[in-house]
Amino acid sequence: MTQTLVSRFSPPGGALGRIRLQADNLSPSLRRVADHVLQDAENVVHQTITELATSVGVGEATITRLCRKLDFAGFHAFKIALAADVLGRGNRPIPQGGGLRARASRLVAQTAQTLEDTAQLLDPEVLEQVADRLARAPRADLTGQGNSGLLAIYFAHRLMRLGITALVHTDPHLAAVAISTAPRGGVVIGLSSSGSTIDTVQHLHLAHSQGHYTVALTHRARSPITRYASAVLFTSTQEDPLSDSVLGTLTSQALVLEMLYGAVLSRRPESHTMLRVTAESVVEKKY
Repeated sequence: MTQTLVSRFSPPGGALGRIRLQADNLSPSLRRVADHVLQDAENVVHQTITELATSVGVGEATITRLCRKLDFAGFHAFKIALAADVLGRGNRPIPQGGGLRARASRLVAQTAQTLEDTAQLLDPEVLEQVADRLARAPRADLTGQGNSGLLAIYFAHRLMRLGITALVHTDPHLAAVAISTAPRGGVVIGLSSSGSTIDTVQHLHLAHSQGHYTVALTHRARSPITRYASAVLFTSTQEDPLSDSVLGTLTSQALVLEMLYGAVLSRRPESHTMLRVTAESVVEKKY
């Protein structure tokens, strides 16, 4: 069952995005190749399979295994996707240095790259399916912990502006109670960047076991949360390990949720009226 779900949710998009999604699930030899590609994509795109294998110090069969692990037919298909990645991101160097201005420039560059990678990973068909469910759901329940919980609150607010009843749960006990009493036809969305947040995974497991339509938002293609998801929406991430910045993670999640919001908006004729009504409801709250 798990294997079937994994193959169903193989991500679309470019080579670099797929590598980042599945990096934690690669064997040591495959990870060596993947790390090399991430660090030297501009040169790898011009190499033959033999040259790449020699550069990394592995056999050609290892290169082929990585390509197939990433759901490419072979090395040639992988290089075509990699070439598109390299061409798409151009030659924008990420500024180095420790000053405030340099750090700001570095965060901007990393975040821009993360957003581009996330756009490459978007699967329009899956996004439309989730939007269809949300547009006619009697209720949407969103669950997430930490930073993902902040994005859950954000998206619940967006859905409420469209007239959709949306509940957000950052307390794991309240989330379990709410999900266990969710109405038939409801949608449960779990946000977990790692895909391994225990509480969020358990909430989606509970919802899935009760027959609800479940959605996972994560940047890990093969992670526990995908086992219990009816649909998976993928994000990308380029967090800076030295600064512990989560800007890329938050903005990539926000991008996917905004795309989903737009798709839901187009499916609810009454949404524009609801946007006006909800905007008027807070007029007196502003000077």
